[in-house]
Amino acid sequence: MECASCPNFGACGGMYTANTMSSAIEAMGMSIPGSSSNPAANYDNSITDEKKADVKQSVESLFHLLKKGIRASDIMTKEAFENAITVVMALGGSTNAVLHLLSLAHEAQVDLTIDDFTRIGEKVPLIGDLKPSGKYNMEDIYKIGGTPMVMKLLLDARLLHGDCLTVTGKTIAENLADIKVDLKGQDVLYSLEKPLAPAGRHLVIMRGNLAPEGSVMKLSGKELKLHKGPARVFESEEGVMEAIMHGKVKKGDVLIVRYEGPKGGPGMREMLSPSAALMGAGLGKDVALLTDGRFSGGTHGIMVGHMSPEAALGGPLAFVHEGDIIEIDLNKKEINALVEKEEWEGRQKGWKAPEPKYKNGVLYKYTKLVSSASKGAVTS
Repeated sequence: MECASCPNFGACGGMYTANTMSSAIEAMGMSIPGSSSNPAANYDNSITDEKKADVKQSVESLFHLLKKGIRASDIMTKEAFENAITVVMALGGSTNAVLHLLSLAHEAQVDLTIDDFTRIGEKVPLIGDLKPSGKYNMEDIYKIGGTPMVMKLLLDARLLHGDCLTVTGKTIAENLADIKVDLKGQDVLYSLEKPLAPAGRHLVIMRGNLAPEGSVMKLSGKELKLHKGPARVFESEEGVMEAIMHGKVKKGDVLIVRYEGPKGGPGMREMLSPSAALMGAGLGKDVALLTDGRFSGGTHGIMVGHMSPEAALGGPLAFVHEGDIIEIDLNKKEINALVEKEEWEGRQKGWKAPEPKYKNGVLYKYTKLVSSASKGAVTS
């Protein structure tokens, strides 16, 4: 049953966070071509020939890079990160890609911001019909040509920077020179001319008075334009889970889960359980969930995460009251609490920061050092 429902070993089979990031890393040029989509093992638990070849080629490439003096910083350029974002948008990747790519860019000293995701997302349509929103798994991408075929499709459309250097010592364009694109006889991957959803309809950066520094919504092609409803306020993941499981959440509600951000968590727990419970309760299309925490790559529904600044820093989520009307407007790319200005300002004056959950040790140090999710939740 497991092999039929989620085939193959290693990472979860859908376009969840692991496969999202492995695809992004390959698009960035930091892994062997095809390695992100090659299956890890056969159904008898033996390692596939493709994965054995990946290991061999990785070692060969490592020694070649050492010999040529090519560094990670030579590969991880701004254009390389743009290639990674393009593939994430095309394949319907996880919201965590925003957090992780911002963090990697910070480490690589590359000037990448959440606004770059908007800029690139508005050019790249959604073409992968992959789980959790779609029908297929990464194994199905492998069967039709793998990540290289996806990248060649994007390169031919001039959506990728073909001159970016990769770990093979060759450019993206050189690595893909012999790859053939053939979309006939399958519906895993759509064409750019007739995509699954138009550009700008996958990962959407939302702002507004509840997220002035930005937040991330995974639209995945959904036709949602406006969601408006009363706030249901919870101070933790456990609180919202209890309400969902006891039938206390109704259609139209906007669930607010706060104090789960980088500092407040601390560490940004993923809201997979609440989002899965909403889907299981048949509320996935009718209830929104907003949080300063994050989501699993397997999350789908009306979900907005990474809301910044977070509640623990006195971010706007901290001032939302039960019953406030919350509006999620995709046309404006804004999330707003429809509260009178004087009332809103009064709540801010009366707010007190909660006591930190840890007052010593490594998590206390993390709480003191970590930045906003809008900057990748980095600690330096």
